[in-house]
Amino acid sequence: MPAGPSTTVHRHPHTPALSSGQRAWRALRHRNFQLFFGGQLISLTGTWMQSIALSWLVYRLTGSALLLGTVGFASQIPVFLVAPLGGTIVDRANRHRIIVGTQTAAMILASVLTVLTLTHRIQVWQIFVLSALLGIVNAFDIPARQAFLVEMVGREDLMNAIALNSSMFNGARIIGPAIAGILVSRIGEGWCFFANAVSYIAVIIGLLLMRVKKPHRPASSASPLADILEGFRFVSRSGPIRAILLLLGLVSLVGMPYTVLMPVFADRILHRGAHGLGILMTFTGIGALLGAATLAFRSGVKGLGRWIALSCAGFGVSLFAFSFSRSFWLSAALLLPVGYSMMLEMACSNTLIQTMVPDHLRGRVMAVYSMMFMGMAPFGALFGGALADKLGAPITVAVGATASVIGAIVFGTHLPRIRVEARQMIIAQGLVGGEPAEEMNARAVND
Repeated sequence: MPAGPSTTVHRHPHTPALSSGQRAWRALRHRNFQLFFGGQLISLTGTWMQSIALSWLVYRLTGSALLLGTVGFASQIPVFLVAPLGGTIVDRANRHRIIVGTQTAAMILASVLTVLTLTHRIQVWQIFVLSALLGIVNAFDIPARQAFLVEMVGREDLMNAIALNSSMFNGARIIGPAIAGILVSRIGEGWCFFANAVSYIAVIIGLLLMRVKKPHRPASSASPLADILEGFRFVSRSGPIRAILLLLGLVSLVGMPYTVLMPVFADRILHRGAHGLGILMTFTGIGALLGAATLAFRSGVKGLGRWIALSCAGFGVSLFAFSFSRSFWLSAALLLPVGYSMMLEMACSNTLIQTMVPDHLRGRVMAVYSMMFMGMAPFGALFGGALADKLGAPITVAVGATASVIGAIVFGTHLPRIRVEARQMIIAQGLVGGEPAEEMNARAVND
């Protein structure tokens, strides 16, 4: 990082330095983030239970890898199509209220799915409709939640909040699939959907208990379309953000379809059924949790670009090895580095983007992030399902893994060029290395 002005700024003598353990949890000093963290941990456990149970339900009803991919397409394509509008609304409206509304809508959809399944009326077309509706909800919810983090913890603790948010997501990813695997095999998918519907109560209560100051945002006189285009122009002109999002989109398109094909691996290739599916997804979650925890102990963004390239390459190599494994426990073990590398890339990308983007554009830029992270996934799910029907799931996953490694190499070769612009953008937002600019300037001068 470049040195700041040639003046020395010292830490206040009465401000205690944080230990490494305290730094890992520092975002939880904020009451609003405590409420958000606790509620989301419960709710996301239910979400993962529903995700695993829904995949198994579709597979049980159809036995088709193509339809597994098609349902994934239906649930995520609305994010690609609607997220730009969602991001514009997030930048104009109260983000806290938007999240309360989206979480309530998701709870209603989970309740409908519960009733249809437990009464044995569920049909594949209904799953498509409910999945698409949930995708529309997520098109508003994802950019709102990402942009709301800075309002809960401020810029100084933003990186840690992103890491803890990822840790929470993956902690739920460990617990949810394990519970779902047991419940699906013993009492059916419907009760997983019921648990998810009930779990939303926790996050809604947490949101309502928050004391949120209404942030000052300049009123926009532009049309929604003009605001949407402004967000896209900012991304296209910002070399570091554009490069990060393109790599993220590539991995979502060709690498992430392995998750859609997991029921095929669990049943046809590894012969472990629904319970085995839960174990495999749990191992992925453990790896991802470790990846998020790795980021939580960091206190700055210096070097994260290199982490993105290395973690993307690690993801591809691990996934390639997984695609050819025929041993259940070896496959589970290989999913640890798959999950670790995947989450480290996602969390580092999120952190770097949020430290470079101005607040008045945050919702729209995070909407583009959502398009790349989740919006490209439906095309990958559809492509992966169709290719798996022709060539088999292992070859399909191996192709995606190879493309991810190539993407990491290309990103790594461009990294020295975009690093300079990234530093300038971070400094412009008042942060250097993820810390207040004056502290980092002082450290640069004193060192």
